[in-house]
Amino acid sequence: MKSCLVVDDSKVVRMVARRILQGLEFEIEEAADGKQALEACERKLPDAVLLDWNMPVMNGIEFLRALRKMPGGDGPIVVFCTTENDMQHIQEAISSGANEYIMKPFDSDIIATKFQQVGLI
Repeated sequence: MKSCLVVDDSKVVRMVARRILQGLEFEIEEAADGKQALEACERKLPDAVLLDWNMPVMNGIEFLRALRKMPGGDGPIVVFCTTENDMQHIQEAISSGANEYIMKPFDSDIIATKFQQVGLI
């Protein structure tokens, strides 16, 4: 079973993402900020990361840059999931190592389509 780390400071968003991804047969771990997410990745790298941008402690872009510098950190597929939808944010995410970018609010069809496009399902 593939694993996905859901990183968002909103408990509701994490719960919705968990339900959708479990339906797609992913094992889920959650983190409320980038620092918790980095600690989770140091324990075990996931196959995928569903990543929010705006979070306390360490934001999504800071987490992504730190992840990509870790040994094996180029492996996880990272899908940003955020309300930041301007071209500057999207370009920054992609140039920092994100594989895909989806907008909030999302639903199961959006996540399934993006995860299929990046070869996770």
